[in-house]
Amino acid sequence: MNNSIVVIPTYNEIENIEAIIRKVFSLGHPFDVLIIDDGSPDGTALEVKKLMQEFPSSLHMVERKGKLGLGTAYIHGFKWALERGYDYIFEMDADFSHPPEDLIRLYNACAVDKHDVAIGSRYITGVNVVNWPINRVLMSYFAGYYVRMITGMTIMDPTAGFICYTRRVLETINLDSIRFIGYAFQIEMKFNSWKYGFSITEVPIIFTDRTKGASKMSRGIFKEAILGVISLKVNSFFKRYIPKNQVQK
Repeated sequence: MNNSIVVIPTYNEIENIEAIIRKVFSLGHPFDVLIIDDGSPDGTALEVKKLMQEFPSSLHMVERKGKLGLGTAYIHGFKWALERGYDYIFEMDADFSHPPEDLIRLYNACAVDKHDVAIGSRYITGVNVVNWPINRVLMSYFAGYYVRMITGMTIMDPTAGFICYTRRVLETINLDSIRFIGYAFQIEMKFNSWKYGFSITEVPIIFTDRTKGASKMSRGIFKEAILGVISLKVNSFFKRYIPKNQVQK
């Protein structure tokens, strides 16, 4: 078994799924892939099952009934990976907006440079976004400023969804306590990692908007992120963040 697994949530990604899986498996570092499919009516899961016959030991899938949310998909995937002993657990979209080649850079940031969390960042070296309309770029960029202002984190891309978590981070965070399901989920995971004192680094990437399939962004998801940041900060005043290795038995 490899020590690294890429968790990819899917809903109606039939146009991208085979290409993204094959690309991950073509990289120099051996990654396993876990697809979390939320009942895609377009046949995404059927296509993954075909590919599982070709990659029986490295491609895995969990099928869920209906759209249960991005956050719950990742939490399910994190728990699945922890139960099976993976040391480096990655988040990535299926639509090639996250460059698969940069999985190796995120891996090296954790495995070689010994960071606990590595974020594929759109904004650490300016604005590295391709094919987004200017209003969406501005919304995303200033959302990051808003998150930093409210939480105190210095992360330039707190809503990023291209991430490597080390095993000990996901074992320390109480995954059952994560409340949000959209972009606020990404913020909540980074906020918890930061509050526990883990080493977080941002690796610059070029984010390219999908060319196939439909975006899953909605007004409700964005609203959850805006309001969720305030509740995260308020609730943190009443919570103790003690890493497991410091908890007295």
